[in-house]
Amino acid sequence: MNTPLRRLAAMALAMSLILMGSVTWIQFFQANRLNNDPRNVRTLYREFGNARGPIVVAGTAVASSVAVDDSFGYQRQYAAGPLWSSVTGFYGITGRTELEQAANSDLTGRSDQLFFSRVRNLLTGGSPQGASVETTLLPAAQQAAIDALGDQQGAVVAIEPSTGKILALVSTPGFDPNVLASHDTAAASAAYQSLLSADGNPLLNKATQEIYAPGSTFKLVVASAALESGSFTADSTLAAPTRLSLPGTTATIGNFGGGGCGSDPITLADALRVSCNTAFAQLGMDVGESALSAQAKKFGFDDPGIAIPMGVATSKFPTGLTQAQVAQSSIGQYSVTASPMQMAMVAAAIANGGTLMKPYLVDAVRSADLSVVNTTTPQVYSQAISASTATTLTTMMQGVVTGGSGKAAQISGVAVAGKSGTAEVPNNPPNAWFTSFAPADKPQVAVAVFVKSGGSLNDEATGGKVAAPIAKAVMEAVLGR
Repeated sequence: MNTPLRRLAAMALAMSLILMGSVTWIQFFQANRLNNDPRNVRTLYREFGNARGPIVVAGTAVASSVAVDDSFGYQRQYAAGPLWSSVTGFYGITGRTELEQAANSDLTGRSDQLFFSRVRNLLTGGSPQGASVETTLLPAAQQAAIDALGDQQGAVVAIEPSTGKILALVSTPGFDPNVLASHDTAAASAAYQSLLSADGNPLLNKATQEIYAPGSTFKLVVASAALESGSFTADSTLAAPTRLSLPGTTATIGNFGGGGCGSDPITLADALRVSCNTAFAQLGMDVGESALSAQAKKFGFDDPGIAIPMGVATSKFPTGLTQAQVAQSSIGQYSVTASPMQMAMVAAAIANGGTLMKPYLVDAVRSADLSVVNTTTPQVYSQAISASTATTLTTMMQGVVTGGSGKAAQISGVAVAGKSGTAEVPNNPPNAWFTSFAPADKPQVAVAVFVKSGGSLNDEATGGKVAAPIAKAVMEAVLGR
């Protein structure tokens, strides 16, 4: 063979190897990503042609597939769609979100855990069927959250502190997933575009996918760091001036309404009860950025891996701060950000004696023959604070509800622990927060409420006025009152 032929043969061999490698890479290594790409029309037809498993709440399917006489085969239907939209998301021609996306492999029956079910269907000639996904949600709590939020934009998260089970997960405004499940491509696309441009961004889950300045609810983290340091107790006295000068600047921090905090100095317990900004700003500087950051991380801040199974936006405590910035951060402002899920985790950890459980939304997965494929076992996320610190904070938070800014969360005959927050937003009304748990002596539920731009009270809003009554309604629903 002469030189030109050898070169041609070598080039042909190289091109063949490259082609084989490319095909192998696409068909094997990228197969899962391509199959799960919602833009893959073949995947859509294959998935729509099989019976997708239901999403179940308290034994009732809130999302299910029904046979239809068109090229797709099955269409998704959502019972009480807007009530559960922040949980189910939607599944249709335009894509999938929330549990429809996070639990897609189970719902389609393609999960590795369903391998034997697929083999059985293959051998018996049965049609492929997806598994049912059973949630941890409590219908009464979900309904109470929706009703209490009303027309206000916001979010509610309720967690069972001892397990991490999510009892309610609400983001308003919600939407009707049924319009996005339509097999009419033009109608579904128009509905999707309409929701994208709608006021309040209904498709973005405010409970898990958005982060905001937590305002004074972050004082729970600061108080935790102070108590954990061993240098402070509930009776420790703190300076509480009407205005606090910030080191290295000409700026100052004041208290709500521009006045004092009732006394100067003030105890740590009373500072939390009346939500004294100047006391907590100074306390944060005394505790220091490093301790605050470490404490925030134990509660879940700065962790991008939290999933319920839907991913949760990363709450953040800033680093590299000046003393003035530490002071601002210590009252939940500057660039501290948290999701409502995160602040529910803070309350749940305190309620559970300092042990933070991993929050989860899926209780069990069952194959089409109703056999259990998988169940979720509660797991510890972290020992966020000591049991003694949790006990102290619980007593302090009870003071907030009995004689402080959280009176609107009081439940007759039930001890409630809580903390309000009113976060300033440039050029907008403040965001209102409330995080709480009940009963304080034997907690069954921890709640975080977020109301955007002051809700119905606009510029007059505070966490105690706007968010606390919503938290009360959800806690009462869980407690059956």
